[in-house]
Amino acid sequence: MRYRVVAVGRVRDAALRAACDGYLERLRRYARVEEREVKDEARLLEGVIEGSRLVALSEAGEQWTSEQLADWTARWELDGRDVAFAIGGADALPVAVLGSAERTWSLSRLTFPHELARVIVYEQLYRAYTIRRGEPYHRGS
Repeated sequence: MRYRVVAVGRVRDAALRAACDGYLERLRRYARVEEREVKDEARLLEGVIEGSRLVALSEAGEQWTSEQLADWTARWELDGRDVAFAIGGADALPVAVLGSAERTWSLSRLTFPHELARVIVYEQLYRAYTIRRGEPYHRGS
């Protein structure tokens, strides 16, 4: 099983790119993960490998705790299917992407720049694995 983050645009801010790379490096100790950048929202589904479980990031989605995400990662691993996370740009996700998603995840009711949303996704996936393994990174409730 592998995770693939399909996102509109590049992370142009050097500090956010460094944060993405740092969390990707940490996360890759636990899981296979890759990112795919597409030019616009219309191309998001092209970046999703056929047969993958699609999780669309949308402010209208479900809000999960870090522990709930840890549970989801465990279920997804048992299932063995790849998981793709779709992150839109300034124009959000098209209806076709939302309609293709098995789950819709809201990082917050706040609006984040797509570059920051990518950092949060990587950090939360990393946190989920530390929760599952009882490692000290996670210090939640």
